[in-house]
Amino acid sequence: MTLFDATFFSLAVPAVVFAGISKGGFGSGAAFAATPILALVVEPAVALGVMLPLLMLVDVATLRPFWGRWDWAASRPVILGGVPGVALGAALYTVAPADFFRFLIGVLALGFVGFQLAAQVRLLRPRGQPFPPAGGVLAGVVAGFASFVSHAGGPPVAVYLLAQGMGKTTYQASTVLIFWAINLMKALPYGILGVFTWETLVADVLLAPAALLGAWLGVRAHWLVPDHIFFALTYVLLSLSGGKLIWDALT
Repeated sequence: MTLFDATFFSLAVPAVVFAGISKGGFGSGAAFAATPILALVVEPAVALGVMLPLLMLVDVATLRPFWGRWDWAASRPVILGGVPGVALGAALYTVAPADFFRFLIGVLALGFVGFQLAAQVRLLRPRGQPFPPAGGVLAGVVAGFASFVSHAGGPPVAVYLLAQGMGKTTYQASTVLIFWAINLMKALPYGILGVFTWETLVADVLLAPAALLGAWLGVRAHWLVPDHIFFALTYVLLSLSGGKLIWDALT
């Protein structure tokens, strides 16, 4: 299957818009739903290669609306931890087969849903006091690794940032800053490892308007749409796509 068929674009356009909405208004965690959706119809490496430039485009589009509203003291250790995390992800990419990444992306998708639902029913209770900077570095390592292999670095960052007691807009701005930095870190090793191809870059050009539309909608939805409505849709998408990827990898 080539990238340029109706099946690919019928999934890619709404998935990319959804990723833009997530990064633009609801933290970066749910944005990785686009990766398991695309991995249903193309190789995992192709899905990663298509999504990273689009996520970076959304990063640039959403930096300005939230400029200076982030918590730099909380964000800095996470960004520093992202460096070894990305390096670990790159090392794994060189030795693991495609089905391993299908399985890993599927597990991370279902794990994200489980984490969010456990927090909502209070099986996981928010930490009563902020984590020290070392906790931010650890969150950055995990986020950098998960982001490299599936663009799924949101949960560890959410655990750390939300424990700092910041408000919705400060949290959103901090995730924009952190994943802008981590995505920049990933670009060079992706290029060296051959994740980017002319085909993925042409697809990015065609999908760029969908990414910008999603970012624009997300910034506005941040002020208007209740979080629980957006994340309910996220859980459904991730459960379906994650389960299918695990099935495909094992069979």
